[in-house]
Amino acid sequence: MSGAESSRTVVIEEVSKFYGDVLGVHRASLEFRPGITSLVGPNGSGKSTLMNIIAGLMRPCTGRVVALGLQPTEPEAYFRQIGYCAQFDSFPKGMSGLEFVASYLRVRGLSREEAYRQANRALARIGMEAVAERKVAAYSKGMRQRVKLAQAIAHEPKILILDEPLNGLDPMARAEAMELFREFADQSRLVLISSHILHEVDQISDRVVMMNGGYVVADGGIADVRSDIPEQAMQILIRCTDPSFLASRMFELDHVVEARLQEDGKGLLIRTRDADRFFLSLNRSVLEHGLEVESVEPADESVSAVYEYLIGFDGRLE
Repeated sequence: MSGAESSRTVVIEEVSKFYGDVLGVHRASLEFRPGITSLVGPNGSGKSTLMNIIAGLMRPCTGRVVALGLQPTEPEAYFRQIGYCAQFDSFPKGMSGLEFVASYLRVRGLSREEAYRQANRALARIGMEAVAERKVAAYSKGMRQRVKLAQAIAHEPKILILDEPLNGLDPMARAEAMELFREFADQSRLVLISSHILHEVDQISDRVVMMNGGYVVADGGIADVRSDIPEQAMQILIRCTDPSFLASRMFELDHVVEARLQEDGKGLLIRTRDADRFFLSLNRSVLEHGLEVESVEPADESVSAVYEYLIGFDGRLE
C-alpha cells in the first residue's frame, strides 16, 4: 500500500478478540476506504467489538489496526482522527449538551472560546441549537442520541465510527442524520456504521460487511454480494398492466421456478435461475403483447435478503 493510500484507509489484519473462552472477533482482515460502510449482524455477531478495536478503545488479542497510517499505540495522533458515537449513553451528571460537547474539545486542547464555538456549530448541525444549554438529564432519548453525534463530529474527524447511531431518533431526525453521514462520506471521509435498521442500511451504504458469530461472512456492495450466491434463484418484482397474463407466459420458461401475484393484483414476483434469459424473455413478451410495464426491479438485493441466504437469518437483528 502506498503512503497516499495508507493516509486514507483503515486496515485491520488478522484481528481476533476473545473474552476468556468467548469469541468476539476471529481473524478479521478488512480494508476500509472513504465512504459509508455498514456492519450488519445479530446481537453477539462481533460488530461492536470490531468497532471498539478500530476506535482504539479495545486491544485485539492478535492482529493489528492501522488507521490513516497511524496505530492505536500512537494514541494522541490516532484519536485526533476518530469520531466515536457509542451505542449506550454515559453522560457526566449536571452537564448541559453544550458543556458535554465542549468538554471533549477542551480535552483535545482547544481554548474555552474555541471549544464552545465548535460545540455550538456541531449542535446546530444536528438540530440541537435550541436546547444546547438544557441539562442532558432532561433530554429525550432522541436528544441524547443527537448530542452524542454532535460530540462525535465536533472536531471534524476523518473517521466516524457510529455504533447504532439511529437508535431513538424520530423519522425526521433519522433522515437528517443519514444526510449528515452522506455529507461526511462525500468529503472523502470514512464512515463506519453498525445498524439493525436494514432498509436504512440499504439506503446509505456504499459497502456492507456482514458478521456472524465473530466471523466476517460477506463483504462488498449488496448487488455484488448477492451475485456471489448463484445457487439462490433471483427474485424480480414486476409492476405491469396484466400480471396474470405475464405469469402464464413466464411459467412456460424452464428457468422460472416461481411466479406469484402480489396482493394488490398489480405486481408479479418472479424467481428465476437465469436472470439474463429471463430479461430477454420479458422484453419479448412485452413487445409481442403490448404490456405496459411500470417497473422491474430486483426484490432480493437487500441486506436482509442476502443475510438470509448466507446464514438462514430470519429478518430480525434486534
